Amino acid sequence: MARKEEYAYILDIIPPEQVVLRESTVIRRGFPRNETYVQAIGEQYFTLLELTVKPGVEVQIMERVYIGPGVRDKIDKIVRRLRYDELTEEAKANLEKVILEIVKKQERRFVEFFNKAGPITLKLHSLELLKGIGKKTLWTILEERKKRPFESFEDIRKRVGIDPEKLIVDRILRELQGGEKYYLFVGGPYSAALV
Repeated sequence: MARKEEYAYILDIIPPEQVVLRESTVIRRGFPRNETYVQAIGEQYFTLLELTVKPGVEVQIMERVYIGPGVRDKIDKIVRRLRYDELTEEAKANLEKVILEIVKKQERRFVEFFNKAGPITLKLHSLELLKGIGKKTLWTILEERKKRPFESFEDIRKRVGIDPEKLIVDRILRELQGGEKYYLFVGGPYSAALV
């Protein structure tokens, strides 16, 4: 079953005059060249997307837009799913800020990850996929969550001594760049079926 995004955050805006200059599937597919394209990231599965904006509508970088089924107020079409290396330099520059924004807004979701994450194999725990969490920190997290579940990012910081937001953002960025064996937060390696 395809994982569909309902909301996305704008990473870069590509006005019509720049679309013509790009060497991409947009031109080869024969899409109209008078549309404004945007590169965006979905807020649930961190899907990288190329979208078109409705005529006469303006969007801003880092703006949250509805892309789900039914009537959309700003986005016309979901053109395609993108790979990380297809992002513009501007989109790449905004990516970390946008992911941090999403992680902060979905704090409960990511705190629950720390509360419920389990082992992947007999020798590897999913928490160890976060850069900076080795065996010692892993055991501290497991012991602390046994005492009582974590309540917030600040609670994790105080009880474990790590920056959970930074660790999660770093992991999401690495998953988006591809080549990971395991995927915790991103919908997995590039697949057009996930749009």
